[in-house]
Amino acid sequence: MPAPPVELGTPVRVSPLIKLARWSFLIMGIFYGAYHQNRLAKREVGIREIEAKQKVIRDAKLAEEKIKATEEENKMIEGLSSL
Repeated sequence: MPAPPVELGTPVRVSPLIKLARWSFLIMGIFYGAYHQNRLAKREVGIREIEAKQKVIRDAKLAEEKIKATEEENKMIEGLSSL
């Protein structure tokens, strides 16, 4: 059996000063959030540029290591096949 609806009574009248403060803080929060997001986005762009430069260097080192590993593996295979 469903519960009977709850009587909430008449709504409380909120002071215009409190309403103004609430709306002011909401708007200030939105502007602060937009400012903060913009600042963090600029920082992230700089970090991504640095990571892109490091990725090129890292990829080159990995390619060299792969070539060396392949050469060593070929030498080991030649050494085993000559026995």
